Amino acid sequence: MNFLDKMERKYGRYALSHLTMYIIVTYIAGYIIQLAAPIMRQYLTLEPYYILHGQIWRLVSWILIPPSSLDIFTIIMLFFYYSIGTSLERAWGDFKYNVYIFSGILMTIIGSFLLYGILYAVNGYPSLMGTAFSTYYISLSIFLGFAISFPDMQVLLYFIIPIKIKWLAYLDVALLAYNMITSIMSGNWAGCVVILCSLANVLVFFLMTRKGKRGSFQQNRRRKEFKKAVSRGEAEYRNPNGITKHKCAICGRTEKDDPNLEFRFCSRCNGNYEYCQDHLFTHEHVK
Repeated sequence: MNFLDKMERKYGRYALSHLTMYIIVTYIAGYIIQLAAPIMRQYLTLEPYYILHGQIWRLVSWILIPPSSLDIFTIIMLFFYYSIGTSLERAWGDFKYNVYIFSGILMTIIGSFLLYGILYAVNGYPSLMGTAFSTYYISLSIFLGFAISFPDMQVLLYFIIPIKIKWLAYLDVALLAYNMITSIMSGNWAGCVVILCSLANVLVFFLMTRKGKRGSFQQNRRRKEFKKAVSRGEAEYRNPNGITKHKCAICGRTEKDDPNLEFRFCSRCNGNYEYCQDHLFTHEHVK
């Protein structure tokens, strides 16, 4: 059991459900603000200089700035990100997905202050970040997380060309590497700081959960069997007398915490380990 699993057992019940929906809602709110009162945008950006001078709402308000301008393709992308985000929530569980997203937000904030401090030390005067640190990288981290977890999932590029999502992820990583190289060659190393800090959660998270977290044929088969069992009405009996009959070995939740939870024992773990539906296919097998 890794560090995240231990944390989930203690604090998993506090995780936000449907976090992807909340992210999309903040983007929509940002577009509304952008159309209704565009001048407000300058008061929402992540600017360490203004934060240090009392405008502390900027620590949160920058999340309202959407990752791109509004057009028909943006609407399509919002649906796409909602789809892959909710898929990650189901595959990882609410707690791990919360940690992934909020650590990305936190590292972005830390990165902005780090860059501000470096530029101040080098130039001798404060610099404004503008929209250098934005939700674009939060959205990109969701996509990269999905590509790492489900590399062979196919999507229709331009609604016509079937392509595995891992190739799109490779393209994104190649473009990021190119941007970093060109930034270094032009002397604009600040661009590298932005990219590395904003996407550090992708590297850190998957270093912590690298063992046995990617989808496999066996996991997919077990997932299908689980869904079939539920549809046949083979859900476990729930004790009405207040004594819990089931408990997830990862998050510690029981049927008393959520009457809609389903539990199954893992046949690949060495011992009698029972898991809820959120962790049955994503846990690290006990040997």
